[in-house]
Amino acid sequence: MSEYTTFKFEVDNNVAKVTFSNPPINLIDDAMNADLGHLVKMLEADQDLDVVIFRSDNPEYFLAHFDIAPGPARVIPSLGAASMKSHLHTRISNLRQVTIGEIRGRARGAGNELLLALDMRFASREKAVFGQPESILGLAPGAGGSIRLAQLMGRGRALEACLSGDDYDADTAERYGWINRALPDSELTDFVDRLAGRIASFPRTGLASVKSIINRINAPDSATLIEESHRFVADLKNPQVRERLIWMLQNGGQTDGELERHLGRDLAKYPEQLNVEP
Repeated sequence: MSEYTTFKFEVDNNVAKVTFSNPPINLIDDAMNADLGHLVKMLEADQDLDVVIFRSDNPEYFLAHFDIAPGPARVIPSLGAASMKSHLHTRISNLRQVTIGEIRGRARGAGNELLLALDMRFASREKAVFGQPESILGLAPGAGGSIRLAQLMGRGRALEACLSGDDYDADTAERYGWINRALPDSELTDFVDRLAGRIASFPRTGLASVKSIINRINAPDSATLIEESHRFVADLKNPQVRERLIWMLQNGGQTDGELERHLGRDLAKYPEQLNVEP
């Protein structure tokens, strides 16, 4: 039985499978952050697992985004929360295990940033959606999004993705280098399982050496990751940003409704639909 509350954790031989299950939209809330922290700590100490697959039990949402609603222990993300999320993604990138994302549904904001920290990403052609919508709110990505997208896609396409805040389908994401491949939905799980099993069947020494060398040549600069988190939190103090965050929550954000489903499109309607007092 899984010890986690926001995802299921299973092991098949030396392949682990993490299946996100945090209804209604797989929001990255405090509970999921705690679960992810415990998972990464366990994986860092584990000497038997060779591959970890991340997938979702909700075909509409892989991981929606970071929880922006005030809670009992916080008021809209703090510097500590943003820095911890960025640091967690760096730890995921540095895991000895090979990490693979199998994406169905929406992966936006911090959900997309977690994907970018994985070693490989494979997506459903029919169901996957990717986005970094922070710029529409007046923010920059806060957990490695702008940096890792620039590494994967180059300057121009990273600027397009981050500044437009728009949603991108799997075919476009594949063409841009955002993901490894877009596959027919009916073939996706079998493909990922076969690839994971193939990799896990090889001697462990080679896997570790390849990943270590490739990480060394393209690891994001740690100082730049810290600056990105600092800028994210500093911009949260801007009154215009706070107005947009409030508007998003009051108009159905973080629920399985039209705004959340079409975040890249509908967040941009804010100026014409303002209905909150500054």
